[in-house]
Amino acid sequence: MIDRLEKEVDMLERHLQVLKMVIENEPIGIVKMSNETGYPHHKVRYSLRVLEEENLIEPSSQGAIKTERTAEFVDELDGKLDDIMNKLDGMKIEDVPEVEN
Repeated sequence: MIDRLEKEVDMLERHLQVLKMVIENEPIGIVKMSNETGYPHHKVRYSLRVLEEENLIEPSSQGAIKTERTAEFVDELDGKLDDIMNKLDGMKIEDVPEVEN
């Protein structure tokens, strides 16, 4: 149950790392991103496709570049992540009497 959540968080982390690289280094290509992050080309390519589908980046002849929507997404990101972390904190099972087997 938790394994899927961990995988999704890992994938989100990769997508956001790729987005950050585009923001900081645009235009930037797959090979450079792969070399700098250590992610295989196919994973970088997948993250770029997801980011493009969300209209956060767009392709150019020199590599990926940000879009008009990128700044708005970045501005809202920390608040959304805080909300998710608070929700996850509320799910903790800490103060429950000892569970017997």
